[in-house]
Amino acid sequence: MDYAVILGVLAVIALGLVTIYNRLVALRQTRSQAFADIDVQLKQRFDLIPNLLETVKGYASHEKEVLEHVTEARASVGRAGNNTDARIKAEGALSGALMGLFAVAENYPDLKADQNFRQFMAELSDIENKLAAARRFFNNATSEYNTAIQSFPAVLLAGPLGFTHAEFFEVGDDAARAQMDKAPDVKFG
Repeated sequence: MDYAVILGVLAVIALGLVTIYNRLVALRQTRSQAFADIDVQLKQRFDLIPNLLETVKGYASHEKEVLEHVTEARASVGRAGNNTDARIKAEGALSGALMGLFAVAENYPDLKADQNFRQFMAELSDIENKLAAARRFFNNATSEYNTAIQSFPAVLLAGPLGFTHAEFFEVGDDAARAQMDKAPDVKFG
């Protein structure tokens, strides 16, 4: 009889451990899928940027610093590869650089009236709206995952089984935030 009770308790504990592990795996997978959804939008934005830059160059060629900043930020996204955390930081820097580009564009009425520029901006605006929604879903999935790995009793299993804290998708570095907040220097001549 004592063995039956011990086996029953062990079975309940084993079932609890399996349930916790499966929940953590599901949450990690949900977060990965959420990033994949963001990635689709990021690739569309990434592909649109060279066309947008070429259009702006024709009107604001003396805004070399802003154009170079966008080009470098775009290149850093490519260098980040498939590393999710590196991509998140690089994409944040690119978002900041694009904000600087949009601020510069505001100072050129002819550019704002250009049909190609308006089309690129409409496409970019649509992508950015989709990105915002996808980021919210990703950050929610990240929050659920982080909460789960820090909650008892999952916290006892999470670390040893390789479940680690995950980063949110936000403009995280000071340089990107500063670029988004910076008023552009407009120079004529």
